[in-house]
Amino acid sequence: MHRYKRSVRVADLIRQEVADIIQYRLKDPRVGFVTVTEVKISDDLKHGSVYISILNRETQDETLKILNASAGFVRSELGKRVRLRYTPQLVFRIDELVEQGAKIDRLLNKIKNEE
Repeated sequence: MHRYKRSVRVADLIRQEVADIIQYRLKDPRVGFVTVTEVKISDDLKHGSVYISILNRETQDETLKILNASAGFVRSELGKRVRLRYTPQLVFRIDELVEQGAKIDRLLNKIKNEE
C-alpha cells in the first residue's frame, strides 16, 4: 500500500506544474512574483485549490483576480502536461499561513529585542 493518498501525490505534481506554467507560460505583465505554496485536490481529482503567496502586497487582490481569470488557460496547459482522466478545475487562493508565519516571526524578534 502507498504511504500517501493518490490525491496528495497528484496535488504535489500539480503544484510543480502550475508554478512552472505561471512563471513561464502566463504572459500577463500585471502578474508579479508569485509563489505556489500548496495545492489541495479533492479525492475525486476534479476540483483543486491553488494556494499562492504574492511578493507585492499592494497588487495582491489584482493578481488574484488575474490568476482566477486565467484559470482556464492554466488548466488547459496542465492537461497537456499531466496525464489524468480529468484535469481538475482550479481556484486560486491567497495562502494566509505565510503571512501568519511572518507575523509570528516579527513578534518573536520584538520579544528578543526587548530582553
